[in-house]
Amino acid sequence: MSEYAIVVLAAGLGTRMKSTRPKVLHEIAGRSMLGHVLAVAQEIAPARIVVVTGPDMPQVAAEARRWAANVEIAVQAERLGTAHAVRQALPVLADLTGRIVVLYGDVPLITAETLKRIQVMAAVADLCVLGFEAKDPTGYGRIILNEKGAPVAIREELDASEEERRIALCNSGIMAVKADLMRHLLPRIGNDNAKGEYYLTDLLALAVAEGARTALATCPAEEVQGVNDRVQLAAAEAVMQRRLRERAMKAGVTLQVPETVYLAHDTQIGPDVVIEPHVWFGPGVKVAEGARIRAYSHIEQAEIGPGAQVGPFARLRPGAHIHAGAKVGNFVEIKKADVEQGAKVNHFTYIGDARVGARANIGAGTITCNYDGISKHFTDIGEGAFIGSNSALVAPVKIGRGAYVGSGSVITEDVPDDALALARSQQVIKPGWAARFRAAMRRRLGRKGG
Repeated sequence: MSEYAIVVLAAGLGTRMKSTRPKVLHEIAGRSMLGHVLAVAQEIAPARIVVVTGPDMPQVAAEARRWAANVEIAVQAERLGTAHAVRQALPVLADLTGRIVVLYGDVPLITAETLKRIQVMAAVADLCVLGFEAKDPTGYGRIILNEKGAPVAIREELDASEEERRIALCNSGIMAVKADLMRHLLPRIGNDNAKGEYYLTDLLALAVAEGARTALATCPAEEVQGVNDRVQLAAAEAVMQRRLRERAMKAGVTLQVPETVYLAHDTQIGPDVVIEPHVWFGPGVKVAEGARIRAYSHIEQAEIGPGAQVGPFARLRPGAHIHAGAKVGNFVEIKKADVEQGAKVNHFTYIGDARVGARANIGAGTITCNYDGISKHFTDIGEGAFIGSNSALVAPVKIGRGAYVGSGSVITEDVPDDALALARSQQVIKPGWAARFRAAMRRRLGRKGG
């Protein structure tokens, strides 16, 4: 196949999103819509990728470079329509001899399979359009076919006749065009239409008039649904989550109540993992074979080893690494810490900037005091150590192998291997004090008429 360039239109402000953030930067499954489009685009190995942004949108250019290192940026100074936007990319692609595929930064559900199908169709045509069958075509441009089934025109809703509006085959806006044909025809597109814009869709009729060969590729409607407001953003999120859940389950993961589990675009889950209801995965999570994630856990940028257990109601923050067979229980928060093989942190505990050695046991209510208001400090808990409930380990501090920390202790100094550390006030007992106190209180209340 000839070389391909991808042009992604991403200059929209997203007024209907009611946001100061550019529309294409809104996220689905923990990745921007633009990021999704660029990730899929790279799966067809394009020779070039150009993202068209608006003026004063450096964050869009930065996001584009985050997901495609060799991306090139073109700026559409005035938003005069899709054809005008593509024209801004042509100087960047002046030496391209292959085909240009036009994608949209706010159409994040397109798949690599569909782009590959466009490649196949475009290989035997000068221009290939991507269409879909809509249950309700209202608002979409309609694709007009000739008697041979080749597309000859795209009619926008506002410019279509009544008969044309009854057509269910709709235009996605995505097309692949020979670069030289694009350069030849784009300047001829006018703006004599209801919106006064330069429509890329007009390219098709001009190409047909020139005797160009055209082709139609199709895809499911959900792949090309655009996002213009928060309602449509939520709809796209629902589609993406369904895809991610299905992919996980087909790979051997048990999702007990799939619709309650939120996955990020890059969540990696091994076979025989069980995920209970209402678990949230942010970006950067890896879960190894045989682990179990219990209900209502929140996990991001963390790694969970084989056979480990997390939750219920656990929070794993960035840098948490739960090793093989370790257990993190209810209402436990782990941040930037290693919980090594077989260790147990079962309940009501905070472990941050720390190492919990293999087979160590952390009692309920224990915290590592890792922050002094200016800097973070490290706590090292040795292999097989036992930390009694309601203890505070004031970092920097080291608890030796096999050491014991008595319940309720505040540990500020290192504890040697196999030692016992106690740091709490001596217990005082005053016999009969409680009875005398109650009697005194009754007499006081009685004098006040209480």
